[in-house]
Amino acid sequence: MLAQDHTPESTPSDRVWLNPENCRLDDFVASINHTTRAEDYPRAQRIEKNVPVYHAGGIAALAPADRRALQAEIAEALLDGPGIVVFSDAFDEASIAETTARFNEMIAEQREAGVASGDHFARPGANDRVWRVQQKLADRDPAAYVDYYANPALELICEAWLGPMYQVTSDLNVVNPGGEAQSAHRDYHLGFMSTEQAACFPAHIHRFASQLTLQGAVAHCDMPLESGPTLYLPYSQRYELGFLATGRPEFQRYFTENHVQLRLAAGDAVFFNPALFHAAGSNRSVDIRRMANLLQISSAFGRAMGSLDRARMCRAIYAELCHRERDRQHETVVRAAKATAEGYGFPTNLDRDQPTAGLAPETQCELLIRAVGEQLDAATFESQLAAQLERRQVD
Repeated sequence: MLAQDHTPESTPSDRVWLNPENCRLDDFVASINHTTRAEDYPRAQRIEKNVPVYHAGGIAALAPADRRALQAEIAEALLDGPGIVVFSDAFDEASIAETTARFNEMIAEQREAGVASGDHFARPGANDRVWRVQQKLADRDPAAYVDYYANPALELICEAWLGPMYQVTSDLNVVNPGGEAQSAHRDYHLGFMSTEQAACFPAHIHRFASQLTLQGAVAHCDMPLESGPTLYLPYSQRYELGFLATGRPEFQRYFTENHVQLRLAAGDAVFFNPALFHAAGSNRSVDIRRMANLLQISSAFGRAMGSLDRARMCRAIYAELCHRERDRQHETVVRAAKATAEGYGFPTNLDRDQPTAGLAPETQCELLIRAVGEQLDAATFESQLAAQLERRQVD
């Protein structure tokens, strides 16, 4: 990645903290000005628009040494290469047909119930979203679930990027005809924060955060360009200040003018580094409901050793925090809340706790600080905390 200023005149603060004002388009363009060479990806079937495309057939039968070599090639592509790879024919026709039928049943049930799912990057109801579709498929059709998620290509790339202790989640997204394009963005974790929030994290977090997750999408229909398959900017994950730059107009313009877009067939799967600049395209077709199962695979290592009942701890100190707030000790309140409450809005039950007012729901810590600031009575705080916990519970 393009590093922050490391000149002799730079200070430790310059090196450890990224400054949004240092986002320069010329630096960004220089960092992504690369051509993907076929000789660097000898196991790829072809290079298309700077993206290595692999044929998924035969992956399950690879000898251990060949499997390891392929994984190494893919890991390098995701880290310092174009940041994206495609597997053609990753999911067989029968599995795609069966799961698509189940997915359409879920969508029909949501519509019948009047559910308009919230979305991270589109207005609620514009698309057909089925949150937590993975769990719902397991409940509805275990055989179809096993056939689908026991996919050799999925296992291979998850292990290549995250090692063997990964965890898969997926949500269905259907962009209907007329669906509008997204603006360019990066993904989870820092990509779901405002520029101001992301700038609070030191540079080394910006460098490694994307290595904690892998983003993917399985095509559940043929996706010609007019249907709006995702737009990508190869090599853009290399720019260190990218989480601070995506919202800047000059970066958005550059993305609009220089992105690539790949046709996909039903059963193809694309996987990319979450720091890659990307955006769903506009569905300009008249009859294609562009259906993709969006995969987010997480590292096993983002977890604490001990488990605490943080809600109980919040209740226990609430009266004391209110007292400190009245005593004009707001900074003490904030520090105590950070040490006590859950500071992250994910994972959550997106059926109940949908991102309708932003990219992420209110955290437990934010709720605690807000309640203390508003001097809510204990019963009202208890009620809001209980409601938040209920929204986050799995079914």
